[in-house]
Amino acid sequence: MKGLKTYFYNLNDRKMASAYHYIKENLKNSLKARMIEWRAQNVLTKTEKPTDIGRARNLGYKDKKGFVIIRVRLRRGGHKRSRPRKGRKSQNLTIRKALGMNYQWIAEQRAARKYKNLEVLNSYKVGKDGMHYFFEVIMIDVERPEIQNDRTISWICRPENQGRAFRGLTSAGKKSRGLRTKSREMKVRPSLTAWKGRGK
Repeated sequence: MKGLKTYFYNLNDRKMASAYHYIKENLKNSLKARMIEWRAQNVLTKTEKPTDIGRARNLGYKDKKGFVIIRVRLRRGGHKRSRPRKGRKSQNLTIRKALGMNYQWIAEQRAARKYKNLEVLNSYKVGKDGMHYFFEVIMIDVERPEIQNDRTISWICRPENQGRAFRGLTSAGKKSRGLRTKSREMKVRPSLTAWKGRGK
């Protein structure tokens, strides 16, 4: 009986995996039309459902109260800043600003600044065009009893997990900080600041 249950579980997992595969293929085919609509919307837009449901579920999303999806539009091109046109003239009028953060981490921080009552769980890229990146950020309302009583996600309600996006504790933040690999040459622990930026 135990082997039969395992067989049915594996069969259901395979069915769900194939369903997510077809959803992803459908998303690729309709992505161009979707991005035309997304460009006309606000920079941060709250959506009812994730665009890529398979990717969102892999990152911890559940279809229940307390989970919120925010789509963020980011301008591509090296994190440009405007050129000063008046006032004090600096020695070099630099318009390009090289940041040590990847685009996905920046998208998470912008969503966290806009929705201060929500906490960032994770994020994923949904598309890009010639001018923009589009990310969907999974955010959680930690005050909801549905979240506090859920064993799998209640850890995010603890005080030490506040401001995860600003402290680089999300997956994108850890990747940008160089914490995916360990070696004696990469001095990224405990932080890049502790090693005066010589880590990456």
